[in-house]
Amino acid sequence: MAGKLYGIGVGPGDPELLTLKALKCIRACDALAVPGKQKEETAAYRIVLQAAPEIAKKECLELEMPMTKDKEKLANSHREAFGSIKEALDQGKQIGFLTLGDPCIYSTYIYMHKLAAEAGYETEIINGIPSFCAVSAKLNQGLVEQSQMLHILPSTYGVEEGMDLPGTKVLMKPGKKLKSIKEKLSEYPDSRVSMVERCGMPKERVYHGAQEIPEQTGYYSLLIVKEQEK
Repeated sequence: MAGKLYGIGVGPGDPELLTLKALKCIRACDALAVPGKQKEETAAYRIVLQAAPEIAKKECLELEMPMTKDKEKLANSHREAFGSIKEALDQGKQIGFLTLGDPCIYSTYIYMHKLAAEAGYETEIINGIPSFCAVSAKLNQGLVEQSQMLHILPSTYGVEEGMDLPGTKVLMKPGKKLKSIKEKLSEYPDSRVSMVERCGMPKERVYHGAQEIPEQTGYYSLLIVKEQEK
């Protein structure tokens, strides 16, 4: 009998934000899977290791999944990664794929989920705390109230159109686009801008105001742009 694939959200960085359900599933799985060449260099694995050190003894599929916008390269890497997962599933193993934040939000896992479902394997998603909720809590503020809208923007693809939307904008993973994003933010002087880098992780940094935000940042960064209350 074939195994089952679980997509497990491990939260944004703080191991104390792992859900009880996620930990229970991780401990019950026969093997784990991570998107990286070496599990110890994978953020999701390091987070879980702090909460459940015993996973160091558990089998782990280390899946190389490069960050690229080249659709052909992306598809090839996904097929190769799923090949390893498929082999383990065919052995009847329950596989827990660890992913930062929540598996439903811009997650690498969802590609494996689709391939597994299309191939007829059983799948399940275990929700995790999204990064933008953790960042809002770190900033000690709410995201939206009453009729305000919330917009999640993938910054690596540009934020120009999204910035004109009403309500609160969440700019995920700005990375190398941060300089151009700062220039765009200058067009919205009435907005309140904050950024948290490595939320819940070592070397966490919090920035208040567009002027305080640097022109370069790490991969694990997130901006919140809020309309000023009138």
